[in-house]
Amino acid sequence: MDVVPTRLKDVFVLEPRLFGDARGYFFESWNARTFREISGGETVFVQDNESRSQRGVLRGLHYQVKQAQGKLVRVARGSVFDVCVDLRRSSPTFGRWDGVELSEENHRQLWIPAGFAHGYLVLSESADFLYKTTDFYAPEHERTILWNDAQLKIAWPLDPGQRPTVSARDAAGAPFAQAPLFE
Repeated sequence: MDVVPTRLKDVFVLEPRLFGDARGYFFESWNARTFREISGGETVFVQDNESRSQRGVLRGLHYQVKQAQGKLVRVARGSVFDVCVDLRRSSPTFGRWDGVELSEENHRQLWIPAGFAHGYLVLSESADFLYKTTDFYAPEHERTILWNDAQLKIAWPLDPGQRPTVSARDAAGAPFAQAPLFE
């Protein structure tokens, strides 16, 4: 597996080696030993999640203030523009974002450690999005930052004038300047 650093401290794109022939393909999507080398320690995933969304759906920017979750994310079908924002005040990349396309064609995965907000925009007709988390979902601790926050200036790949489809909760997210953060 190739490990590609992003512009954010501790966030990595993982590019698995694909083995294919006329029958189809195979790749290793998770290996604890490899991940331990990448992350510098033991990572325990406690929950797997899957969502399906249609073109133009934007989910996020979500995070949990307690029971903060590290996430290993990928797309099994379709494609998304995946974004994370560093919410760790002590980080040299605090307040910055990065985005990467994840798709069924490129098989990339993104490792997002605890302390980041996360969201994605569906680029294909629909997308099946899969992710592992390092802590359990705790709705009472979940927070949302506005997807179009003026301070963050995330360059979502939207056509001019296009508005994404967002949930009522995501539309009511907090501005970055008012969001609870991590030390």
